This record gives sequence, structure tokens and C-alpha cells, in this order.
Amino acid sequence: MRRSLAAAAAISLLAAGGVAACSTENSPGTTKKPKIGVILPDSASAVRWETADRKFLKEAFDNAGVESIIQNAQGDKAQFQTLADQMLLQGVTVLMIVNLDSGSGKAVLDKAKQAGVGTIDYDRLTLGGGADYYVSFDNEAVGKLQGEGLAKCLADKGVSKPVVAYLNGSPTDNNATLFRNGYDSILKPKFDANEFVKGPERSVPEWDGTQAATLFEQMMTEAQGKIDGVLAANDTLGNAAISVLKRSNLNGKVPVTGQDASVGGLQNILSGDQCMTVYKAIKKEADGAAELALALANGQTPSGLTTVKDTQTGRDVPSKLLVPVAIYKDNVKDVVADGFVTKDELCKDSYAALCSSAGIV
Repeated sequence: MRRSLAAAAAISLLAAGGVAACSTENSPGTTKKPKIGVILPDSASAVRWETADRKFLKEAFDNAGVESIIQNAQGDKAQFQTLADQMLLQGVTVLMIVNLDSGSGKAVLDKAKQAGVGTIDYDRLTLGGGADYYVSFDNEAVGKLQGEGLAKCLADKGVSKPVVAYLNGSPTDNNATLFRNGYDSILKPKFDANEFVKGPERSVPEWDGTQAATLFEQMMTEAQGKIDGVLAANDTLGNAAISVLKRSNLNGKVPVTGQDASVGGLQNILSGDQCMTVYKAIKKEADGAAELALALANGQTPSGLTTVKDTQTGRDVPSKLLVPVAIYKDNVKDVVADGFVTKDELCKDSYAALCSSAGIV
């Protein structure tokens, strides 16, 4: 994928009528030069925030000639609030956040709205937060792909009545709930039909890999070592489970899922330790968010949006949702071809031969 061309195409939607003008008398940003503030959540739960989202968002705003401030709260709620306060003092006309939890996210969104600043929830919906827009992937669809992927990989292993464990994402992240809804919709009917057996389940605070490994060790003990498949909600959690399975030489024998198409996750797939991941084309998400931010800053109303219901308030939040893709060993090459990861970073050292056999050239 030609990144510069894709970014330019996304921004050109504005000039070509991708948004329709509306009354701007009370719209945020209409009397000021647009300045967009973005607060990312951390750099530990997933590498994407610094390696992909920051880069693609900045690229989109730069290409549009719009000033942006992009900061990372590094998992600290107090720092999240401080960054928001600083951005509001610096005169941002739109504030885009990836919340650490809905409570602290709502406090920031409330303050922005009081200051007449437009607001966007990026990737995670802040329940009760009242953001003007929400941009993400269809997260229940992500979970469905994970559930379908694990079922496929278990069928390939030929295990009869496999015991399936859940390693869920952070309990404070609404996305983790949506992912679970998605994979449960695929796997629960199999539990009910006695085709699969429901094993231990844990939710991992802050998507932390170290805690995930500790929790998965407990799950293995609880199941007396009898776990045949692991529904891990992202690649970080999947890798944590794999690290525990390796100690018992079970890696590659027990299918493990993931999400994010990280370099580590893709390498685990190439080596056979992870059965699949879910690829979310983050550049498209960032370009979509930048388009909405620019429209909001200029007092315009985007067209072609859907809605997502805020389960806390019942509000239908205007939303842009993108489509995720399941990745197995036979289509890892598609992630490279899309420019999301490079061959050089993926195919280092012992992975060179695995890349070659997977058709990555």
C-alpha cells in the first residue's frame, strides 16, 4: 500500500464533498484555526499505539496542513488528565482520545465539551462519555473471527471435545467486552452442544502480558494441564499463553488466537505457535479519524456514518467502523503486502526461511 497516496486520498474526501456543510454558529473550532489533540493510552498493552497509530495520525494531519499534538498517557490516569488539560490550554479545537477506562475518559470528554472543543473516541468507546464521534473497527466482528479461527484450528488438530480457555482483555476496556461477545457467539453454541468444553477464563488487567502469563499459569493448574485451545484476545495475551505452553512443550500443539497482526504475533503464526490473528488496517482507522476530526474542526457534518449504541446512556453515537481480516499462515504475506509490517522486521534471523516458505518475498 502506498501510504502517502492513501493518506492523500483519505483527506481528499473532504475537498470532494465527503462531508456536507451544516450550521457552524455554535460548532467547535469554527472561529479558530484547526488544531487537533490526540491522547494515546500506553505503549505496553500493544505496540500499535506508537508504531502505527501515532505515525499514521500525524501523517494524515500533516498532509492536510493541520497542526496536531499527539501524546501518550503511558497507562497513567493522572497523566491522561494532565495531557488533556495541557492540550485544552494549548487551544486544540478537537480532542481525540483512546480512554484508559470510561470513568477517567468521561471526565476528560466533559471538560473538553465545557470548553467548546469537539470530541472523538478513537478505537475505544467511552461509555457515558458523549463523544461527538467514534472511530474503530467492528469489534464484535473481530471477536467472531477469533472464535471462528480457534474452531478451525481445533478442527485441524482433530481434537475431540476440546477444552477451550478464555484469556480476555482488560475489564475496563469496552472493546474487550465486544471482542468477548463476538467470540462467545461462535463458541458458546459449541459448549451448549457439548462439542467443546468450556475451560478456565480470566480477564487481564490493562492487557498486561506479564499478568497474562501469571493468570494463564493459574488456568493451567486449575485445568490440571488439560487445555486444548486458548482464545487469547490479542497478540500480547496470546504470546503470554505461548510462553507458558512452551515450558510444557505444548506450544504448537495447543492452538492460540490473537489480534493486531503484530510482528511478534505474525512470527508466532509462522513458527506454528499461534494459529491466527486479526489484522486491523490501522492506517485506514487513522485516516478515518483524521477525516472526522477535520470535519468537526471546520463545523462540517460527515456523511455515510453508522451508529453504535452507548450501553450506559442508550445514545446512538455517530460512528465510522472498519472491517477486520482474519490472518493465518497462508495469508501473513497479505499484511506485508499492505505495508503494515515490513519484510525486514518480520523475517529476521530464523524467521527468514519461514517467511520464504509462506510466500513472503
